[in-house]
Amino acid sequence: MIYIIEDDENIRNLVEVALKGSGYETAAFETAEEALGAFKVRQPQLAIFDLMLPGMDGMEAIRKIREQKQWKKLPVLVLTAKDKEYDKVAGLDGGADDYMTKPFSVLELLARVRSLLRRTGEEEKEEETRFSFGPIFLDTAAREVKVNDHPVLLTYKEYELFTYLIENRNRVVSRDELLDKLWDWRADVETRTLDIHIKTLRQKLGEEGGKYIKTVRSVGYRFTQPQGEA
Repeated sequence: MIYIIEDDENIRNLVEVALKGSGYETAAFETAEEALGAFKVRQPQLAIFDLMLPGMDGMEAIRKIREQKQWKKLPVLVLTAKDKEYDKVAGLDGGADDYMTKPFSVLELLARVRSLLRRTGEEEKEEETRFSFGPIFLDTAAREVKVNDHPVLLTYKEYELFTYLIENRNRVVSRDELLDKLWDWRADVETRTLDIHIKTLRQKLGEEGGKYIKTVRSVGYRFTQPQGEA
């Protein structure tokens, strides 16, 4: 989940459409007060803040976020019309992880979002090595995969693919991202290779385990827990 805090409706909608088009779940807010209230209900993976907001400004909101222990490492991207050097320095010193100015490139925005999420994702992977979803168990430290307590033997690429989907669970991972992360583009890998690996991975996980890997047509794949399961 990515929070967008922006009072300009056109920009807010533009950012939200761009992020959703890349497979991210979003929530948009016109004021910092609304966003901070939502933080208490559900913490996002990343927050994009405008600085000039009605009521509480973006910098004050970011400072409040950094004062909370559970939000200290939350990646925050500032997206603002304030383009002076001292504004950027103040923004970064005030707790932002990255700073972009308007007008902006949507492609650059998406690249910076991916970079921030990748950076925090690496930190999370160091802390979390065991994953359990229904019948599926994964221990990345031991490189062990089980379904209903039965070991599942995966090839190196199948294991890497499975692990990457789980570590990015509930997010649509594009085909390009998977090929970029897990295969060498210079080797002229055909995109059909990914489909074949997904197919064999599902087969090895069986009916109960394979249903967790969802196909998102024309985009990529997502590891998600079926509705109705705890």
